[in-house]
Parts: sequence; C-alpha cells; structure tokens
Amino acid sequence: MRTNSSSYLRARGSVTVPPSCLCLRSRLGLNSSITAFRPPAHRVIVQSTREFHSSGRLRAVPAPLIWLVLKPLQKLVAIILGRSIRKWWMALPDNKKQLFREWTWRRRWHLLGAVSGLLFFISLLFLTHLDESPITGRTRLLLFSKEAFMELAQSTAEAYMEEFKDSLIAPSDPRHQAVELLVETLVKRNKDIGEMSAVPWTVHVVDGPPINAFVLPNGEIFVFTGMLQAVADIHQLVFILGHEMAHALIGHAAEQASLSHVVDLLSVVLLTAIWAICPRDSLALLGQWIQGKLVQFLFDRPFSRKLEAEADQVGLQLAAKACADVRAATVFWQQMEIYDQLSGQPTIPEWLSTHPSHQNRVRQLDRLVPEALELRARCDCPALPEVDPRVVFYKSVQLLLDKIEKQELMEKEEKIEKERSGVMLPLPQSHPVPAQGSPPQLGGVLVTSALPQTLLSK
Repeated sequence: MRTNSSSYLRARGSVTVPPSCLCLRSRLGLNSSITAFRPPAHRVIVQSTREFHSSGRLRAVPAPLIWLVLKPLQKLVAIILGRSIRKWWMALPDNKKQLFREWTWRRRWHLLGAVSGLLFFISLLFLTHLDESPITGRTRLLLFSKEAFMELAQSTAEAYMEEFKDSLIAPSDPRHQAVELLVETLVKRNKDIGEMSAVPWTVHVVDGPPINAFVLPNGEIFVFTGMLQAVADIHQLVFILGHEMAHALIGHAAEQASLSHVVDLLSVVLLTAIWAICPRDSLALLGQWIQGKLVQFLFDRPFSRKLEAEADQVGLQLAAKACADVRAATVFWQQMEIYDQLSGQPTIPEWLSTHPSHQNRVRQLDRLVPEALELRARCDCPALPEVDPRVVFYKSVQLLLDKIEKQELMEKEEKIEKERSGVMLPLPQSHPVPAQGSPPQLGGVLVTSALPQTLLSK
C-alpha cells in the first residue's frame, strides 16, 4: 500500500508537504481534546473480530516463521558442509589434489560463468523485491509480504497477551483511557496517511515498572505503566506513541527481517568457507566468532539504529500533526539520560547498541523540531506557550545543581567549624537517593548530588 506522494517526508527530514493536503482541518487540538475528555461512544481503535467456523481453518505457516526456524539450521549445515569439505581434501593423496587443481583450472571459465549466473539471478531477485517505504519514500528491500508478517504478529500478540494476562489494566482505568485517547487523536489527525487508517490499532496497558512501549506490525500497542510514570506530560507520551506507531506504519519489522535474511544467506557461504579453509576446528570456531561479530556490528546494529532514527523523525511528524508540543520530545531523552545515570546503568558506546544514544537523539530531534513546528502550524493547531520546555528543563537542572553545590559547601564549612571547636560530629547526612529497586520518577523533581555537569552541555 502506498500513501500519497504529497504526504511523504523527503530525505534528511525535510518536510515538503503542501499545506492543502497535509493534515485534517480540525480546530480541535491535543490540549483541548484531553481537557474535554469524555469516554467516546465510538472509537477509531477497532478490536479485531473472529468469524465463527464449525471447524478450524488450516492456515499456511508464515514465511517469516519458517525463516526463524531454519535460521539456526543454516549455520549447522554450513559448519557440517565446510568441515566435510576440509576432511575430504585432507584425505586426498597429493596426486589427486594436483589433478583436481588442473581440472579446476581447465574449467575456470565455466565455473566463472556459473558464479556470474548465480549472482545475476540473486541481483534479479533483489531488484524484483524493492519497495518504497511509506511516508518517507525511501527505497528498501522487502523479501516478506505484509500479509505474512501480519500472521506472525498476530501469533506474537497472542503470546504477549498470555504473558501479561495478570497485569493488564482494565479498559475502564483512567490510564488506559488516556493512552487510548491519545492513540485515537494520532489516528484522526493523520488520516491522510493511508496506512494509518488501514491498521486496526488496539491499546493494552501493562502494569509493570519497565519504561517501555512497543507496537506490533498488526497495530497491537503495549504500554507499560513505568513509561506513564517516566513521561513528564502528555506531549512526551504522544511523541513516544508516534515513534512506536511509526515502526508499524513503515513496516520496519519486515524490512529488518529481510536484511537479516540476506545477511544470513551470505554468512552461510562465508561460514562454509571458514570451516573448509581453517586447518583445525579451534581456528574455525575463532573465525566463526569473528564473522558473527563483524555481521553484528557492521550490519545488524547500524541498520537498527537507522530504523530508530527514522521512527523518531516520522513519530515527531505524527505528533506535530496531532497538535502536540514537539519540543517536549528532546526533553524526554534528556530525562532518560539522567535516569540512566541515577539508576547506575553502564554507558556503552553507540556502535555497540541497537539504538542511538540519548545525546544523538536529542541532537537529531533538535534539528527536526523547527520543521515539525512549521508542520504543526499548518495543521490549525492551538498556539504553543512561548516558554520552551527545553529551556525550562535546562534551567531546572541548573538550579538543582547550584542548590546541591551550595548545600555541599555549607556542610563542608559546618564540618570544619565543628572540627575546630572539638565537637563530636554526627554522621554526615547524604542526599536522598532512590531506594534500591525503586527507579527515580522522571516526571517529578530530580534530587541527587550525582548529576554531572555534562548534562548541561546542551
């Protein structure tokens, strides 16, 4: 399915959408719709229904599921084949080895032609499976159909529902209704995107501490209450929901599986060669480990970071058209950076991660915010407050650091005075820190003496 070319985002986040067909001309903004919230009689979010059959229907196994099952078998076959070739070659007498080399040289052009034909058919397969990404218009490789991934997503959703069955919040809960209303607002305000109306969005709120939210390709939205506690306002939550919905709209799951499939097939050839050439199994195991790490750090993780950055870009546009304050998106990732430091999570280089670093996300979103604000203004949204939430956050952290610095200085002076007077000192009082197992609330006041000055580099 394609969207109108007028609704595409061009490369590098430039917004080139004509104002006439950009968004729905509704004067109802996000703030007013939340303030005047009433449980609506009809939801845009449609629960999928099951047809009645006297006997169960036989369904073909989804192609992605077959690939997931065969993926580990590919490596096993490659190892066995490569090792068998090595054993066969080592067992050959020297004269037969020489005869084989001469036979190979005489037929080198035939072998070269066979390899060239194979490469031609592989290239033809790739060219016939090129697709244009919705919204962004980016050319990509898709080996799996959307329908096949929908079946796999439905099975995954059923597994998640079974896993979270004891922690799902009732639809009548205000938290569930709030998330559902925000999703409904995003859907209504982005109806010019064909995929948005084609997906039956369904909300599930899970009572759990993880700061997480995800959307399956079939529109099943899972939001943890830990995420609801982490965001400072609904504008941040709208951006997070837009980011996750963008993954489903663009079809990132099918795209990532397609690339992994191609890389795995090429890796099988390389793995067979490694086990055939290496003289010992120990060297072959080392070569296999190096090959796996190279694939991971040169293909899988960089591509995953690329998809995350694209979801940030599209999610920001969806939030802008839903009349959210898109400036709050960068504040959320700054809050997450503070949370990671407060919770003692180790900082790893970005090239080792599947997601961009918080700092890079802040920089990218800051570049996209001006265009998103222009997009928001063209959608007849209410005017935003003049106070920038990014400035408010920066000043709040600065004031907090100044207060902590003054408090530490006063404690130090008090300690020196008491030492001079010879008075026994009480145990020093430490600044309040989050208790073990209870993460700090990002939406509230941050109280810590460990906030580094690097957070103010922006």
